[in-house]
Amino acid sequence: MSTIVILTGAGISAESGIETFRAETGLWAQHRVEDVATPEGFAKDPKRVVDFYNGRRAQAAKAVPNAAHEALARLEAAHDGEVLVVTQNVDDLHERGGSHNLIHMHGALNSALCGVCEHRWPVTSDMHVGQECPACGAPAARPDIVWFGEMPHQMDRIFDVLGRADFFAAIGTSGNVYPAAGFVAEATRAGAHTVEINMAPSAVGSEFDAAIMGPATQTVPAWVDQILKNG
Repeated sequence: MSTIVILTGAGISAESGIETFRAETGLWAQHRVEDVATPEGFAKDPKRVVDFYNGRRAQAAKAVPNAAHEALARLEAAHDGEVLVVTQNVDDLHERGGSHNLIHMHGALNSALCGVCEHRWPVTSDMHVGQECPACGAPAARPDIVWFGEMPHQMDRIFDVLGRADFFAAIGTSGNVYPAAGFVAEATRAGAHTVEINMAPSAVGSEFDAAIMGPATQTVPAWVDQILKNG
């Protein structure tokens, strides 16, 4: 039974209407990273940061999973071995698409984090500055997002599975953000067959064994069909 690890980035959710970061009109063209995606930005202007993620949460709530999300859920359900999806995305389209074995390495829009006791709890509506933690009562709630300079979630588990992967796929990623951009090298060291599925080669595209270019809603279902056909 083979182990498949799949890294997903903004490109898999773009066709669901979720804004990407690095496109010419993407989120980083509209907002300074330092202002909305760093601990320092939150300390300087927490309202700006909370409002930014409130807007993203509202956008994500209106989006629906697309054929690529659903295909990965189908792969998880039908594959005899382990299928782990590691996503850089903070939307919940993988869950709503049917995936269960999933790691949100960069956090989640529908979660809040206490800056004092590190308790996490679900949020579905707008957050506000000074929101109290339901566990310790501190007015220290923040979006449960991994900002630049912070450690992504569950890295030990991710590297453990990469170290025994038979297949590794990166879907809709830029290859610019580490440690995720280094996953292909880790999988290669484990002897995995690696494939990049994207609209265009990423910054680490040359490190993959194979590449499939095109919209995720077309390429990912076809790739899943091929994987399941070959067992």
